Amino acid sequence: MPSLSTRLLLFLFVLGAFIALVQLSAITLAFDKLGLSPDSALLLLVTSILGSFVNLPVVSLRSAAPPDTDALARRLVFGVPQRFLGKTIIAVNVGGCLIPLFFSVYLFSHNPLDPAHVAIATVVVSTVSYVLSRPVAHIGIGMPMLAAPVTAALVAILIGGEFRAVLAYISGVMGVLIGADLLRLRDVLKMGAPVASIGGAGTFDGIFITGLIAVLLT
Repeated sequence: MPSLSTRLLLFLFVLGAFIALVQLSAITLAFDKLGLSPDSALLLLVTSILGSFVNLPVVSLRSAAPPDTDALARRLVFGVPQRFLGKTIIAVNVGGCLIPLFFSVYLFSHNPLDPAHVAIATVVVSTVSYVLSRPVAHIGIGMPMLAAPVTAALVAILIGGEFRAVLAYISGVMGVLIGADLLRLRDVLKMGAPVASIGGAGTFDGIFITGLIAVLLT
């Protein structure tokens, strides 16, 4: 009989594989509701996963010293110890920010959406994201995971009509980007991190996940 530790590892492996399969199926379903073929959905997903390893520096901004400078001095960025130098490099993650953003632009240009509806939905999700998001020391900006996608889905169901799935995705992505990232940039600078990446969690970031969950909820 296998040992207890071996059975535990086997159980965790099977559980992890099951969760990954469920997530992949959910993501494929979400892309299908947005009108993508299985091949296109797979290509977009693989590109997003690979892009999650790429952060593109955009600008360097002056930031305040964090309250715990010694702890920050031991922080690793890409494996290199970082010390507070009075500035924060703002970067964007390719998989967690740019790809969802570009895909939103693609959906908007290929679907007859009412620009006013897109603006209204984005403003509502941005407001909710800003109000419910909070700076978390040594992590970044955090917010309840379902707040933005549920808001995007509800607004899309109310005003999106037959294009509610597309509207939910666009407003979810743009709402989190604006409300929880751009409008919280001042709070990020107060944390004194050497590098802050928008969408830095890649395919597990709020920007990427919000759009897909919002689509599934519609």
